[in-house]
Amino acid sequence: LRLGCETYSNDYNPVAVLIQKCTLEYPQKYGKPGEIEREVESFGVRRKEKVKVENRLLEDVKQWGHWVLEEAKKEIGRFYPVEEDGSIPVGYIWARTMPCQNPSCGAELPLMRQFWLAKKPKKKVALYPYIDGREVKFKIVGDLHASRGQAGGYEQMPTDFDPTHGTVARAVATCPVCGSVVDAKTTRRLFQEGKAGQRMVAVVLHKPGTSGKRYRIATEKDMEIFREAEEYLKEKLEKLMMEWGMDPVPDENIDPNSVKPRTMWLYGMKKWGDMFNSRQKLAMITFVEKVREVHGKMLEEGYEEGYAKAVVSYLALGVDRLASFSTTLCRWKSGTEQNIPAYSGRNALPMVFDYFEINTVGTISTSWSNSIETVTESLENVFDSTVSATITQSSSTSLSYPNGFFDAVFTDPPYYDNINYAELSDFFYVWLKRTIGDLYVELFSTPLVPKSNEIVANPIRQGGQEKAKEFFEYNLKKSFQEIHRILKEDGIAVIVYAHKSTEGWETLINSLLDSGLIITGAWPLHTEMKARMNAMETASLASSIYIVARKMERQPTGFYNEVHEELKRHLNAKLERLWAEGIGGADFFIAAIGSAIEVFGKYEQVMDYEGHIVRADRLLADVRKISTDYAVHQILHNGFEGAISDLTRFYVLYRWNYGGVKVHFDEARKLAQSCSIDLTKEWSGQGFIVKEKEFIRVAGPHERKPDDLKRSSELVDVLHRVLLLWEKSRRDEMVSLLQESAYRKTEPFYRVAQAISATLPIENKEKKLLDGFLAGRERLKEEVRKEAVRREPVQRSLFE
Repeated sequence: LRLGCETYSNDYNPVAVLIQKCTLEYPQKYGKPGEIEREVESFGVRRKEKVKVENRLLEDVKQWGHWVLEEAKKEIGRFYPVEEDGSIPVGYIWARTMPCQNPSCGAELPLMRQFWLAKKPKKKVALYPYIDGREVKFKIVGDLHASRGQAGGYEQMPTDFDPTHGTVARAVATCPVCGSVVDAKTTRRLFQEGKAGQRMVAVVLHKPGTSGKRYRIATEKDMEIFREAEEYLKEKLEKLMMEWGMDPVPDENIDPNSVKPRTMWLYGMKKWGDMFNSRQKLAMITFVEKVREVHGKMLEEGYEEGYAKAVVSYLALGVDRLASFSTTLCRWKSGTEQNIPAYSGRNALPMVFDYFEINTVGTISTSWSNSIETVTESLENVFDSTVSATITQSSSTSLSYPNGFFDAVFTDPPYYDNINYAELSDFFYVWLKRTIGDLYVELFSTPLVPKSNEIVANPIRQGGQEKAKEFFEYNLKKSFQEIHRILKEDGIAVIVYAHKSTEGWETLINSLLDSGLIITGAWPLHTEMKARMNAMETASLASSIYIVARKMERQPTGFYNEVHEELKRHLNAKLERLWAEGIGGADFFIAAIGSAIEVFGKYEQVMDYEGHIVRADRLLADVRKISTDYAVHQILHNGFEGAISDLTRFYVLYRWNYGGVKVHFDEARKLAQSCSIDLTKEWSGQGFIVKEKEFIRVAGPHERKPDDLKRSSELVDVLHRVLLLWEKSRRDEMVSLLQESAYRKTEPFYRVAQAISATLPIENKEKKLLDGFLAGRERLKEEVRKEAVRREPVQRSLFE
């Protein structure tokens, strides 16, 4: 659209289709200058008058969004009462509860991952649990030092109290009354049996005209108001059920065949509506009701039907955003004093034991006002074009366009098994269906987002890992064949891919090879947020690979030996350019794969001399070996890679690729294969390779036991032992160790240490040890040399 092209967009997922309509169709059709009716007040008299605006669509979304808020306030505002001093509740902190399983205790156990309310440099406030008989009670405490000598009206925080440690971690709970521990399996069973409850613990407040937030303990009056909301919910449900012909609160089952959302089943949440408490349900169905009313009112006031549908679509997205911030899967983030969805930054729906309930009709935090503001800010930034895109919904394996229709096709296909797009979209789909389902019958007619033809590898849905791989590869191939069909003869296709596992790449490459498209280029582009949650915990890519493909005649069968040599020449030249451009770590290997396809894909097939067809698995093994050799050569500054062992090569490459984070076993295994080592033989419990369930981690010196290092002559083990001695200032032992080892005169020892340091972030502990050790290496070398000279007469005498 920005280039002025005639643009078409297609998606299988109805939620994605709606978002595209609100991005690529409605702003271009309706985001034009025009007149709107605005209510104004003059001399105490309110009247409507027409006002000229730059963007009629934007202003109407704002105006009707405000109308929805005012109508909702009239109905449910009383359930978020203002304090006597004028303070407005920002929201409420809840803890899920369950009975202690110690028969002699039986206390109600509040499940809280931590007790911080505010944790800022100048503001530290926390909930302090104390025991009264068999009951866990709370009071609010503050840190005097953090508040410039004042605790903000709270009691002084006890010196022996650490609010970071709560009562539950990974579903394992500890009773504050008796100290007994409830294991994760029992915790989940209690939830499934309906024996878990919840308890309002604290209220977060803001007083207009003042800065910051303050806190108080929840009272019986707060719970009384909550119970009043529950009673009103019952009335409203009955009324709306009759009007809408469906349960106003989503009663659709969370898909048990999903991979990530089914976590909720472990805690007794089987329906999407189970993720909301009673007041949240009341608020959500009220906002849905008001948005539904907007469409009718706009038509009554003479708005064109398509335009009214567009305005209401943005309000529906506001409802969805409100839903994501108004569930029992939201956390109170003490570092920023704000409410965030637990799945923010994750592609999953994790369980939250202590949650935050927002004041949906308030003006602070992520209320309706904030949701509509976010939608309108996005609308302001959407590109205004004279032409809108044509948006369709269908599977990419069967497109409705004629042969040779498009000059260019761009696709960003699902990344194998990375994300459960459809299941996660269900969370939003069920609310959209209730808000605008009657306006988009073609999108919201099914109970949940359609999944059977979604091209993702889902072992649960597709009957096992191998069948999931086959399903993904077959349907991806059909999609690429459709791209080939609808492209003009001189057309171009661009395929974006970012999966980090070799298995994911194997399926993509095989699908491309079978489609008839020929890859003419592949380049990494930085597309991902480095600070996203997943990137902090596991080895995530910063780049996506943009694969360029065309309709061209392929060369006949290529023989593997010749293709392999061609691949080495092409890849080494490409790797040199990638290295010069600063592509590093896992992105380097993925970019190498993209470059290799350019060579491999130009042949009808590649065959070895025994008549076997060479497929992506063998190609990727070659790419690994070639790029690994190149990377080690560069990391060690050209010249010492032949002087180090395979294990040391693996250690250096792992650190360069993944730093200090864990990676999936299969990915680590393939990296190890490229270094000629068998990973399964190396995690003996004493080496640096550590297996944690399905993940592999490489331990640093600070994570290893000195006794495990004493008998090893492996370079990395000697280096780790030296670093531990350096940390404890045991210099004589360090000098003696180096003098006795095989590395006392070898430059590769120090070059490896330097290379590892260069791959790690500044805050990494291993890097700090390495940098400290390397800072005095010249002096250390001299001491080792002198020690060798001192020992030489003794050694010669013993020999004689």
